[in-house]
Amino acid sequence: MTTALFSHAASQLHDPGIHHPESPHRFEAIMRALSEPVFDELDRRESPEIERGKLHWAHTEEHVSEVLRAIPATGYVALDGDTVVCKHSGEAALRAAGGICAAVDAVMNKDVDNAFCLSRPPGHHAERHRAMGFCLFCNPALGAYQARYEHGVERVAVIDFDVHHGNGTQDILWDDPNMFYGSSHESPLFPGTGSVGETGVANNILNCPLPSGGGSYEFRKAMDDHIFPAVQNFKPGLIIVSAGFDGHREDPLASLNLEDEDFGWVSRRIVELADELCERRLVSILEGGYNTDALSRSVALHIMALMNAAD
Repeated sequence: MTTALFSHAASQLHDPGIHHPESPHRFEAIMRALSEPVFDELDRRESPEIERGKLHWAHTEEHVSEVLRAIPATGYVALDGDTVVCKHSGEAALRAAGGICAAVDAVMNKDVDNAFCLSRPPGHHAERHRAMGFCLFCNPALGAYQARYEHGVERVAVIDFDVHHGNGTQDILWDDPNMFYGSSHESPLFPGTGSVGETGVANNILNCPLPSGGGSYEFRKAMDDHIFPAVQNFKPGLIIVSAGFDGHREDPLASLNLEDEDFGWVSRRIVELADELCERRLVSILEGGYNTDALSRSVALHIMALMNAAD
């Protein structure tokens, strides 16, 4: 058994423009890091496009149609002030969503122990009815519903350590008591959601806002004291990780002061949770991280934690 890496060249072709932080260079930097011999044992797989009907598990038909209609033949189209698409963005988004569904299949079918989806565009800001925050479709929520509808997993937990709150994942899972969403994130910061008072229909949402300038202590305390115990109490059959690395002290878009090893630590702890609670069933997907050096180092530590779990 091993760790699978799901990716596709379309992720590199999604180009929001030369000055946009969610750049193809992010994909390139991670792929260079994963070319090191330590990652030779990764089971590298191609992300398929999602079946279009499955997008409606998380999104309205109108939203799906509007996004796909907006994809230009040439040039760029801005869906909002932050979210820009080019001619390759539709395929990239469909393969990002399809990749996490395929990763869930591989883990649930016991083809692999766990999986990481190296995908662009990210997903956790995409709400049921709108794209935003660089995101077109909500990949973590789609992965959770893939587990439910294709594999009969009753309860899925999503852990999100991106520096920005995953308002889209929260929006989609809010009314579903058998879906848990736990997020640590800087506050105040885009998108302005994620207060401790946002708890979902059945206390299935747990937000842990972190202060600007916070670092390892605040981050690890939020995870150890709040998010990890809540996941243990929830008893999921699968854990999905929204793996954002923009809380790093070198990241240009936020003000947390996490170090490389904080991402190694949280990854190992989540691996331990999956081993304890759900027979190692763990699927992770890339969200943010906009300093390519810090991103590639942190992702490498994250994937090494997954690979060590598969030993």
